[in-house]
Amino acid sequence: MLPQIGIPGLVLILILSLLLFGPKKLPEIGAAFGKTLAEFKQSTRELLDDDEEPKELKEAKKE
Repeated sequence: MLPQIGIPGLVLILILSLLLFGPKKLPEIGAAFGKTLAEFKQSTRELLDDDEEPKELKEAKKE
């Protein structure tokens, strides 16, 4: 699937991102990415919890 990047690849990505966005914009981009990832995880958990609730309700109705 995806090849492993390694240390040289990460350094190259960091240098390119610094050149493209500048040092002032990188923390903002990182914070936005972190918030997006946290929201995605939360919505995934909510979807999984929604799928589990009907099973519990069905079992409660049987008893």
